[in-house]
Order: sequence, then C-alpha cells, then structure tokens
Amino acid sequence: MVISQTPFRMSFFGGGTDMESFFREHGGKVLSTTFDKYCYVNVRHLPRFFDYSTELSYSKIERVTDVEDICHPAIRNAMKLLDMHEIRLTYEADLPARSGLGTSSSFAVGMLNAFYALKGKYADKKRLADEAIYLERQLCQEAGGWQDQIAAAYGGFNRIEFREDGYEVFPVIFSRERKQELNEHLMMFFTGFTRFSADIQKSTQLSAKDKTAQLLEMLSLVTEAERILVNGKSSLNEFGRLLNHTWNLKRQTGDKISTEGIDLIYEKALKAGALGGKLLGAGGGGFFVFYVEPDRQKQVREALEGILHVPFRFEDGGTKIIHYTPEEYSRTEGSGI
Repeated sequence: MVISQTPFRMSFFGGGTDMESFFREHGGKVLSTTFDKYCYVNVRHLPRFFDYSTELSYSKIERVTDVEDICHPAIRNAMKLLDMHEIRLTYEADLPARSGLGTSSSFAVGMLNAFYALKGKYADKKRLADEAIYLERQLCQEAGGWQDQIAAAYGGFNRIEFREDGYEVFPVIFSRERKQELNEHLMMFFTGFTRFSADIQKSTQLSAKDKTAQLLEMLSLVTEAERILVNGKSSLNEFGRLLNHTWNLKRQTGDKISTEGIDLIYEKALKAGALGGKLLGAGGGGFFVFYVEPDRQKQVREALEGILHVPFRFEDGGTKIIHYTPEEYSRTEGSGI
C-alpha cells in the first residue's frame, strides 16, 4: 500500500502567463507557494476476489474490469500511461475540488507519485511535474497552464519561469522571519462558489490576443513582487497593494473571471482594511486571499461574516510518499485489466 501527500498551491502573481499559448511567444513567470492543506492518494493492488478488477473512490465510486470504462479521465489516462493494473485507489482532500487551488493538478501529481511508488520506482519532482502536465494538457485535453503541476510537485515558495524550451524553478530567497511575517498578513476565505478551471481558461483564451498588454504587465509584476519580498528594507504592505493591482488586471483578461458576488466580497474586505487581494486560480469562484495588517484582521473577518475563513501556513515539501508498504504483485492471464 502507498499513500501520497500533495500540497495545494497559492498563486500570487503571473497567473495566465503560464499558458503555453502565451509563454511560447512572450515568456512567462509566476510567483507562488504551497501551503499546509493537502490531497491524499491511497493506492494498492486490488485482491482478486471480486467480479471487477479496479475500484476507484473519489467524489464517486467506480468499479470496472476494463480501464477504458473508467469515467475519470485523469485516472484512466494515468493508468494507461504507467501501465497500472488491478488498482484500488482512494482520494481524500483537506479542501474542496474546483476551488482555484490547483486541486486537480495536485491530484494528478500525487496519483503519479503513488503509482510509481507502487511499482517500486522513484520519480523525481521534475518527472512528476512534466508527466502531470502531459497527462492533463495532452492526454486529457484540459485547458490550462503549467504552474499548478510544478508547484504541487516541487513545493515551497518559488518563482517559476516559462520559456519556449520549457520551465525552471527558482526558490525565492528571503528570511524565515520575513516569510512568517508575510504568512501572518495573509487571510484566506472560501467564497462558496466552485467551478471548472478549464471552462474559465477557455473563456479567457477566446480573448487572449486582445489581452496581451494586461498579461505582459502581470508578467512584470512578478519581478516587482519578488523584489519586495527579498528586500528587507521594503514594507511588506507594498506586496499587498501589488496584489490589488494584479487582481484588477486579472479581471480584464476574461468575462468569467469575476462576478457581482465576488466583487462585493472584495469591496467589503477592502473597506474593512485589506490592502489588496485576489481570487486564487483561473477565476469564477473558490478561494480569496487578502493581505491584511494584523490589527485589521478582526474587522475583515467581521465584514466577511458568513464566509469561511481558512487559516493556513506555508509549506516547503511538495508531493511526498508518507506511507509505503511494498506489495508482491504479478499480473496473470485473466486477471482483468
């Protein structure tokens, strides 16, 4: 039996520039971190006592004898990609799916990590990120960027740069004390809305050529935000105000990025003392992160009464195997998939 633990990511700046259609021409950068909310993938070989050979448990339960009959596209394609057979897979998570935290990509990375471990093989972080990108963007044909898979695999607070020939991950170097201070200035709230990121991405892609100027400015903000973090003499409040600027730019890149309800939440938070914030992920719903000075956080919580506040801490580990019990397994004729 194998259990993988994979963090969710929080993207601050550069979202949208990690789309292949954009960075192949203009280059791309994102500034993001992972935090202490995780998804867990439990995988083992299914004992041969049943009239099905694969059992999957996520938001629904699937029992099949042929991999082609699996409804979940990521699981189906991952099993074919890594030649997996007779699997029992269970998925659990600390936060809901379709909420803007790269949950589907964290699942893809964690599933691949667990599959490799079940086969007795080690896969490094780059391999897991690359194969998760290939799985979601090519095999499953889901619209979206590359940052989520990379963040989930590597973990930590990073600047990820995208170029025509691929990507590179650069850890952001700033003191533990300053990192903790930033963490203490951030508040996360669940809007209660969930959506499919791919649908928002498709909406955004339709007008991407018209939004190049905004995306290029969002790209430049990554450098400015990192400068604020690494320069100990800069006030972290500048980071908060920059979040406000990037959110206003993000809202211009697609007509489904925001809604009246989301705008109202944002306005309430600013009036209560938040210096800035943004909706995490592609847009359309999910989680908000706000930059709020500690002495104003009580007012923000009161202003957003009825909206779930989710405390969190940054994490640095990325995807990992937290339980590994080797299994003796050999596929036999007539064993199913």
